[in-house]
Amino acid sequence: MHWQVQEAKQRLSELLRRAELDGAQFVTRHGEEVAVVLDITHYRRLAGIEVELDFKHVLEGDKEGEVADDALADVLEEVVAGRKDDLPREVDLRE
Repeated sequence: MHWQVQEAKQRLSELLRRAELDGAQFVTRHGEEVAVVLDITHYRRLAGIEVELDFKHVLEGDKEGEVADDALADVLEEVVAGRKDDLPREVDLRE
């Protein structure tokens, strides 16, 4: 979607929400594109910025609906690797 500068200033919250939900939002001045507003996840991917994924983000996948299978596998592997192999200690419950 295209937004004129004045409209973008007046409706900034909506502009940001649209960038998150619908993708790139273009800002124009006198009919010329001068800026683009992107969802931060999309920007980081384009910029090649590595982001440590947390479990919630992996399960959500990206905004375009793709499921991050490799990322999910990596997170699950990390969780399983962090588990202890030994059984819990014995506790005497008699008093």
